[in-house]
Amino acid sequence: MTELLELLRLYPAIFAAAGGLFGLLIGSFLNVVIHRLPIMMEREWRRQCAELEERELPAEETPYTLVKPRSACPACQRPIRAIENIPVISWLVLRAKCAGCGAPISVRYPAVELLTGVLSVAVAWRFGVSWETLAALLFTWSLIALSGIDFDTKLLPDSITLPLLWLGLLLSLFHLQTDAQRLFVDPRTAIIGAAAGYLSLWSVYQLFKLATGKEGMGFGDFKLLAALGAWLGWQALPLIIILSAVVGAVTGIALMALASRGREVPMPFGPFLAAAGWIALMWGDQLTAAYLRMSGMA
Repeated sequence: MTELLELLRLYPAIFAAAGGLFGLLIGSFLNVVIHRLPIMMEREWRRQCAELEERELPAEETPYTLVKPRSACPACQRPIRAIENIPVISWLVLRAKCAGCGAPISVRYPAVELLTGVLSVAVAWRFGVSWETLAALLFTWSLIALSGIDFDTKLLPDSITLPLLWLGLLLSLFHLQTDAQRLFVDPRTAIIGAAAGYLSLWSVYQLFKLATGKEGMGFGDFKLLAALGAWLGWQALPLIIILSAVVGAVTGIALMALASRGREVPMPFGPFLAAAGWIALMWGDQLTAAYLRMSGMA
């Protein structure tokens, strides 16, 4: 095992390529998470509402989890064979159609797989053969899942945001000042980052609601920024907020111009926070230093 790790350190391109291939497989699983987790949440909410209202519980439904039932075509319910579930390749071979009924298969499935693979390559190349790479991959995959779910449902599930927050706080215990490519911040910085991340968006939410009587964002956004603060520290929060706001504004304007999207149509903020958080993970220090140099503050 030691020899293999040394070999991978000598040839980082091989390690990055392996990370990309593994990322493609994880991307296939993330497609399942993005599709099924909101349905699982809705079923649980219905059950809880029935209990609170002291109504008869809904009839027992077929078990629905991330692993059961087996994946099937939404149109014809034909089970998807393993050979038809190879990331990206199967979609190309099948020409984006179900092998049974010919129903179209959304381009989003290979897109999520490709995105996960590419970002996994970048993380493996950036952090090399280290525990930081494993942590950064978990961080990356969580953000992809959250972005997909928020884009579809305007929800950021606690079952992902809260474990991400706690993991960031726990990893701060392994802060190593001597590591030039360290990922983990110290516990003090992580705790302040989590609190500041939550409170900053919560304050914006309260002020917007007070001024307009409307809710500008959801509580899931607060928890996501708290998780980003726990991972990256409070110093990264201004960069994350600025990047997410700029990308969100540009995307919103583009959608209104190109897709005739009205201003009244809500747009999820989670994907922009996630994108900004990932950029801060990879190049946050360099971007901050470049800004300080340009502004003459460094």
